[in-house]
Amino acid sequence: MPEATQLDQTYHYVLETIVARGQAPHYTEIARNFSIAPDEGKRMLQELMAAGLPNWLHPGTDLIASVAPFNNLPTHYRVTVEGEQKWFAQCGLEALAISWLFPGKTVEIDAPCLASGEALHVSMRDGVIEREDPSGLHLYFNIPFRKWRDNLPFA
Repeated sequence: MPEATQLDQTYHYVLETIVARGQAPHYTEIARNFSIAPDEGKRMLQELMAAGLPNWLHPGTDLIASVAPFNNLPTHYRVTVEGEQKWFAQCGLEALAISWLFPGKTVEIDAPCLASGEALHVSMRDGVIEREDPSGLHLYFNIPFRKWRDNLPFA
């Protein structure tokens, strides 16, 4: 198995931190985790954000706004695990991916329908939908695929 790159390790640490506490780490925490200077932690964070993944910083800062599949700022995609709601998903599609980060646990996703405002609920465990309310939910994209990249912070 190939050795994990520094970029892989940074991504893993950021996701692991969000899973554990519901908030992304600051670059000084990244630095402390890897026993490096804060400026190096900041560089690692900036490299992660430039990797072409759906990740971004809050504009004009070095604060993580979003790392797929999580959003570090509250969104209308609320994620609850074992009765605790402290996570938010980037979008409806990414909300479904979150269940893989909590193996063996039921992940509840609550959001309003963006077309009707109706309450939507999905329960998943290990990538399998166990319950959906209302039944027969569909994903809907209000942004053409070619424009997704430009609209990631607003999905």
